[in-house]
Amino acid sequence: MELHNVWFVLIAVLWIGYFFLEGFDFGVGVLTKLLARDRKERRVLINTIGPVWDGNEVWLLSAGGATFAAFPEWYATLFSGFYLPLLLILICLIVRGVSFEYRHKRPEERWQRNWENAIFWTSLLPAFLWGVAFGNIVRGVKINSEMEYVGNVFDLLNAYSLLGGLVTLSLFTFHGTVFVALKTVGDIRGRARGLALKLGLVTAVLALGFLIWTQGMHGDGSSLVAMIIAVAALVAAIVANQAGREGWSFAFSGVTIIAAVGMLFLTLFPNVMPSSLNDAWNLTVTNASSTPYTLKIMTWCAGIATPVVLLYQGWTYWVFRKRIGTQHIADAH
Repeated sequence: MELHNVWFVLIAVLWIGYFFLEGFDFGVGVLTKLLARDRKERRVLINTIGPVWDGNEVWLLSAGGATFAAFPEWYATLFSGFYLPLLLILICLIVRGVSFEYRHKRPEERWQRNWENAIFWTSLLPAFLWGVAFGNIVRGVKINSEMEYVGNVFDLLNAYSLLGGLVTLSLFTFHGTVFVALKTVGDIRGRARGLALKLGLVTAVLALGFLIWTQGMHGDGSSLVAMIIAVAALVAAIVANQAGREGWSFAFSGVTIIAAVGMLFLTLFPNVMPSSLNDAWNLTVTNASSTPYTLKIMTWCAGIATPVVLLYQGWTYWVFRKRIGTQHIADAH
């Protein structure tokens, strides 16, 4: 396999890892309004992701950096054409990180409530906007013969991409709800399982429509297999949740994300960013990639750094693997 194909696969893996991990902590952020009944329960939810949320964002940095180095034309066209939505996502991620760190710095109720509101909105918006962005990448955007985006921000707000945004928002929230059920004890655990059933059914309807639409536009045999796996895994996650098997439910919801995102990349290849104006102007793994020497150096660096990242992230999840509940939260003074 040629190196530019290898790096397309590696970038797909990085995005899959990001959506698998960041997906559930986006979902937990949304649940601070949908599930928590009081400030103590919101603290429980936030504490479930407190040790890991910042580590999960490493996958986004790695995906962006790998795209910049391996496919500079893709990176340039993507970040210039999608400038406003990506800037909004960046602002949300910055404010979200500040919210986690500053929420508990002062005891006033208004101070903490404002930061908790920020956590909710800065979790909801990126969860939606990532679906919009990837929906447009798969659908194709206005790219001219100079590999430049010539559309505007309103061209990105089409029915397919907006449905993609609803799918990622609902799927991440479902993923987060299952994670909360896995990580908590007591009443909040039971309510999380009940909410997961409702969210799972909504997600199944939205995801099935989006994936069928995607398959109809650009699909082939391999993407069809990925779609079937995604749908079957989502159904299995709902069933396992109802059976009280939170670990299996979380695993199956993760497989749903892996298969669904994998399907999007399968429908893209060998393109990395199709042009809706002319197929001859598509950005592909060939015309958008760096030189073979650059890709060779990157491969050696990735081979050394990736196991280290996986080891320290795995260790973090192992250390903070126990369940928590309101009884573990000290009363506010």
